[in-house]
Amino acid sequence: MASDTVLSLSGIDRHYGQGETILSILKGANFSLRSGETVALVAPSGTGKSTLLHIAGLLEHPDAGEVTLGGVACQDLSDERRTTMRRHSVGFVYQFHHLLPEFSALENIMMPQLIAGLSREEARERASQLLDYMRIGHRGEHRPAELSGGEQQRVAIARAVANAPLVLLADEPTGNLDPETASYVFSALEALVRQSGLAALIATHNHELARRMDRCVTLVDGQVVDFVA
Repeated sequence: MASDTVLSLSGIDRHYGQGETILSILKGANFSLRSGETVALVAPSGTGKSTLLHIAGLLEHPDAGEVTLGGVACQDLSDERRTTMRRHSVGFVYQFHHLLPEFSALENIMMPQLIAGLSREEARERASQLLDYMRIGHRGEHRPAELSGGEQQRVAIARAVANAPLVLLADEPTGNLDPETASYVFSALEALVRQSGLAALIATHNHELARRMDRCVTLVDGQVVDFVA
């Protein structure tokens, strides 16, 4: 694995059973992601985008192949070790923000940091910095229901990178937003990725946003291949 490669998927197979039928989603898929690189994953629904993201983020085990994250081969790790790797090395953003409704924006961003062992003071300072960076520092004490869709998603992005992960995995992060808000949120995400140097794999149906990334890939017959958006 190249020294600047932070995520590598090698020979990934993933199959699902439907009655007596075996459905092959990924078939020997290979993919790598370098530090500071943004990659768009553009593919029709049902081709395995979410499966690929879940395997890359150690949420799901492949049936064959190896996931290497930050130089660590993960296939044979214990569940406890995989959880630790995921907590410290991977950030997730989904189409729906999944913020905790009973907590403020600031507290939502503090939560993963507290789980990782930071003090409340350290977590609050980091969360405040991220809110300011996402241009919603003035909304920190508001609960999710009091925020717009774009503000909620920016909080979700800030939460995903709160522990300074190596890799950000996003599944249609702007898919639930109108085009103008989607562009604004993506710009904030892009700036954060560039500033922090983390690597990002972003599944999207938005070809305009995909073209703004370093490269695009798609899924064809269970393989990851280059794609021109």
